[in-house]
Amino acid sequence: MTSTPDPLHFPPRFAWGVATASYQIEGAPAEDGKGPSIWDTFSHTPGQVRGGDTGDVACDHYHRLEADLDLIQSLGVNAYRFSVAWPRLQPAGRGPVNQQGLDFYSRMVDGLLTRGITPWLTLYHWDLPQALQDQGGWPSRDTALAFGEYAALVAGALGDRVKHFITVNEPWVAAFLGHAVGIHAPGHTDLAESYAAAHHLLVGHGLAVQAVRAHAPGAQVGITLNLYEGYPATDTPEDRAATRRQDGFQNRWYLDPVFGRGYPQDIVELLGDASPQAQGLVLPGDVELMGVPTDFLGVNMYSRSVVEDAPGEGFLHSRAIQPQGSEYTGFGWEVAPQSLTDLMLRLQREYDPPAIYITENGATYPDTVNEDGTVQDADRTRYFQTHLGALEDAITQGAKVRGYFAWSLMDNFEWAEGYDKRFGLVYVDFGTQARTLKQSGRWYRDFLARTRKAVGA
Repeated sequence: MTSTPDPLHFPPRFAWGVATASYQIEGAPAEDGKGPSIWDTFSHTPGQVRGGDTGDVACDHYHRLEADLDLIQSLGVNAYRFSVAWPRLQPAGRGPVNQQGLDFYSRMVDGLLTRGITPWLTLYHWDLPQALQDQGGWPSRDTALAFGEYAALVAGALGDRVKHFITVNEPWVAAFLGHAVGIHAPGHTDLAESYAAAHHLLVGHGLAVQAVRAHAPGAQVGITLNLYEGYPATDTPEDRAATRRQDGFQNRWYLDPVFGRGYPQDIVELLGDASPQAQGLVLPGDVELMGVPTDFLGVNMYSRSVVEDAPGEGFLHSRAIQPQGSEYTGFGWEVAPQSLTDLMLRLQREYDPPAIYITENGATYPDTVNEDGTVQDADRTRYFQTHLGALEDAITQGAKVRGYFAWSLMDNFEWAEGYDKRFGLVYVDFGTQARTLKQSGRWYRDFLARTRKAVGA
């Protein structure tokens, strides 16, 4: 595996970027007409977020837009992935646009383009309007219909300047962690409900693709899935079968319908009465709607999954384990760059997407500011080096990877972990909102400078 990436081995016009999400950075939860989201509600519910943290201020990005755009530009990226807060544009999830909210994102898009940075807009990164949650949320098909209307609104308003749209970020997380495990908003714990939510997230994706195509002709549109290449803990038939089941749950349940194949039958059978089919939710035309052709597949990759057979454990009868002797991030996720190569080649081989973009990749570590004001995050720097090396390997072996977005631009509100976990290339002092470029940020900036020089840009 390549340990240090070579700028010459990445395709020309490669999208080099950083990524963020609206609730994690914006703050201003009730300003200028914005309505509450499920994350506003969830983070204000005692016991749901570490330390009682909320996203009320986060990185105060709403008030620091111009300075943060300058910060993005200083890294030398040519692309920026951000998400739009649905309740900032439609406070109740439906109805006319909130003009002040739209103006914020319009200024962002214009500011990016002025700085030579391509905007990549994510329509849904988990902050569902609370009003829609009160009417049933994602387990209700009405929410998917509302999402299609919202996508048409955003594409119609910004599609003259935004040419890259991502419909839904990580539907597995929104559905499973939010509705089955309960550690994400809205905090429910019902397996059948989570699969109803997953189905309607995918239906909403299909409707959003159609809306973008109709209202932003010429724009590219895709979905972002969080994927984990799986490996059996031992080379036994039992562990190999368990790994296949885990892959169906984590990966194929979303990949198969997005690529027009419908849901994987092995997982449908394991779910039994909890499956969307058994619940009567899969309507005629849904398979075609979920599988509407897209221009790219977005992949969020952080680690791998090592799986062993575990009879009687959950509906999958398997468990993911942490191999001894491996390196782990502050989240307890194994550092496994080779799995990124394997995943890219597997996706190209089995699904053949027209293009793949790494829409998130990064690591959390317990950063500290030194006396001289620097943040020396050598572990994160090495993480980026090795994963970009692994991506280079995949590209040289034929994977059609066309872009990479580091997660994340800056430390932010890390969902249920509050402000305890830091992913940023930029350190944020949440007391003063001071931003400090970390060692990893300097490395990424310098790598991108070498890349521009290598391609003559």
